[in-house]
Amino acid sequence: MTDIVLRDIDTVLADRIKHLADARGWSMHETLLTLLEQGLFACESGLNVHFSDREADALKNAIAALEHVPDDTGFGLIGRAPESPGPTHILDRWSEE
Repeated sequence: MTDIVLRDIDTVLADRIKHLADARGWSMHETLLTLLEQGLFACESGLNVHFSDREADALKNAIAALEHVPDDTGFGLIGRAPESPGPTHILDRWSEE
């Protein structure tokens, strides 16, 4: 197997790798090998998704438009049933009549 040396690795990234190794009870070798294998698989599978500039602009514009929707409780109630006062006992209903 080939040795891999990482130079000038960010301390935050190194800490994250160490934390993962400690949390899983893995050696540093097992951790790095797993990260490389799974990262390679994710990239090969096309899971590394990026928006084009056109798509990013469309999303940005949609979010900006949603930020201008009035704060109306009507929107928040769509699809919700009105609150009931809670379960009542059958004897309570008879005593009210």
